[in-house]
Amino acid sequence: MASLRDLGLSEYEARAYRSLLTTGPTTAKELSRASDVPMGRIYDVLNSIEQYNLVRSQTASRPKKYVAVEPSTALDRLLEDKKRELDEKADQYESIVGDLADELDAAEPVEEQFWTAAVGPEETIDLLLERLAAADRDVVMVSAHPSPQWDIQAVSEEVNAQLEDALERGVSVNLLMTREMVASMSEEVGRRYRETLQQRDDFDVRTHDDLSGSFNIIDGVEVCIQVPNPLSSGEAFGMIDLKDPEFAANVHEEFVPRWEEAEPLEF
Repeated sequence: MASLRDLGLSEYEARAYRSLLTTGPTTAKELSRASDVPMGRIYDVLNSIEQYNLVRSQTASRPKKYVAVEPSTALDRLLEDKKRELDEKADQYESIVGDLADELDAAEPVEEQFWTAAVGPEETIDLLLERLAAADRDVVMVSAHPSPQWDIQAVSEEVNAQLEDALERGVSVNLLMTREMVASMSEEVGRRYRETLQQRDDFDVRTHDDLSGSFNIIDGVEVCIQVPNPLSSGEAFGMIDLKDPEFAANVHEEFVPRWEEAEPLEF
């Protein structure tokens, strides 16, 4: 069940406020008895919920009396306090991430060969988006056929968003697709291409129908290769990510002639 403690009040503060709603204007001593908050704590508790603007006090009376603010107003005030705390926390975390990003990026990258793999549609997309987010210099993407087990329109928008972020970081992008792949893209991706990406010198899209596989070259040193399902034609089985500059150079060498033969995309 929902509780005032979920909005930041202590057990004693919640008891005192709930009791005030039933007692009406009352003294600290009377409230202590009604709420079972010890007399030795009641003034601290009242001062605290007064700072939350949940009670009003009648200072002219002797002894001093307290009355609860209406529940709708009190809950709105607690909610606003929580929202403000969350905004402050979000700003704090963003600052920490910014500081750590600069510190961690300053470390020298390890230039050893490394490979990893993802199996399954969600894992494959997650790996692709992760590697696109890691690009620093350039991205080559080759997409042959849409995989039937993916929501290709949603995936194309996720990939497009990563490519736009990469362009903002100064990464150049060359994208080679079949016309079938182009036709499978969402209307939103087409609109973004026409209105924003088509005018950029560092973003180039071409089409070529003689493509049999899908792969990506990241910064000239890393290759993400989509692995087809051997038991189901047209489906993607997974993805292999291989960091090997020599292999990446060989793949790029095979890509260049096909790129030069390809036609500029016209959406």
